[in-house]
Amino acid sequence: MSLISSTTSQQKENYTGLFLLILSGELIFILPYVISRIFRPTYLEVFEISNSQLGTLYSIYGTAAIFCYVFGGRIADRYNPQQLLPISMFMTAIGGLYLATYPSYLALKFLYGYWGITTNLLFWSSMIKSTRAWGGTKRQGRAFGFLDGGRGLVASLIGSSGIFIFSFFLTANIESASLEERQQAFRYVILFSSFCIAVVGLINYFFLDIQTSYKKQESRTFSQYFKPVTTVLKQESVWLIMLIVLCAYFGYRVTDIYSLYASEVMQYNEIDAANISALQLYLRPVSCILFGLLYDRSKKPLLWVVLGFVILLIGSLLFASGSIHPPLKTYFFGSLIVIAIGTYAVRALYFALLKEGRIALVLTGTSVGVISFGGYTPDIFSGPLIGYYLDHYPGLLGHQYVFMYLAGFSVIGLICTLRFVKIRKNPR
Repeated sequence: MSLISSTTSQQKENYTGLFLLILSGELIFILPYVISRIFRPTYLEVFEISNSQLGTLYSIYGTAAIFCYVFGGRIADRYNPQQLLPISMFMTAIGGLYLATYPSYLALKFLYGYWGITTNLLFWSSMIKSTRAWGGTKRQGRAFGFLDGGRGLVASLIGSSGIFIFSFFLTANIESASLEERQQAFRYVILFSSFCIAVVGLINYFFLDIQTSYKKQESRTFSQYFKPVTTVLKQESVWLIMLIVLCAYFGYRVTDIYSLYASEVMQYNEIDAANISALQLYLRPVSCILFGLLYDRSKKPLLWVVLGFVILLIGSLLFASGSIHPPLKTYFFGSLIVIAIGTYAVRALYFALLKEGRIALVLTGTSVGVISFGGYTPDIFSGPLIGYYLDHYPGLLGHQYVFMYLAGFSVIGLICTLRFVKIRKNPR
């Protein structure tokens, strides 16, 4: 058995490694998620699918991902991230080349299932474990705040670049452009995204260097291989983090419809709606980094997670009330800021709870895999759920139903966080 241990002093100045994790951590999800979030009205049109069908694609992606998390967690505890991340990125970029051909809806189902594997089996747990190792014992809030905040900035920059590319190659006016003209312009957005993913994957192969803990010894039996899974499942903190991630992640999935809300309810055109979605993404780095720093500097860091859920609840109730409609554009922007801050604050901190939950670093990959198995189930059900309400209740009413669900998840997340605070104070 060889055990490679993390050394905090070695990680201390390794901002290059963190920077590469940030770039990789968002770019790999650009194709399956980000461009359809920013360009949702356009995405539905150029692929000639409905909200419900896009939701089904997300569900297929999520189902494939769920089955990868636990296996991926065990892999992350056994292999170097410098080996795992580049493979994932190259395979994901290849899928982007196929997406640019505008495949049929049936083919899109297979593609999203493929992406569910390429973006999670070798990538997700390894990235989270590397980030935790970078943060050491005193910088968990900063590590995950920088990770998710930086990912938000990358998404914003890629989104803004994509909007520029789409506008540049769209020779006709957006209102009068034909389907073929929109497809041709959007193809360049897809190819640009695929190129960025492949290039960063290559850079990771040569330059990613983060010291973490992993065991290379192969277990002889299936039960031995998964024994660490049963170990982490015995910890209440793991189950609570799983529920916290689930509730927070549902809020993040609702960000998929911000551009659609701007288009359908606030009556913006497609380009302006995409710009609004891209602009709110810039709140992500601000919120994540701010809450990450406050988390590290606070004597009661868990209260920042509590505050994040409270803000998310307030924002979701504002939208669920139905009071945000034309011509109240200032009210719309203000409410969007509130709900975005709550969403990104909780998202930035939930994996920082691994240390607060007293989970061993060497079992981080396994723990992340188990937590992700339940925590990211919104990838399966949120797409069809949101798509159903948006298609069956067009306009404001459908969006109200979605935000009512978000309010409910915010309450559950708040309750779980308060329970986590209690067991953290009084461990058994």
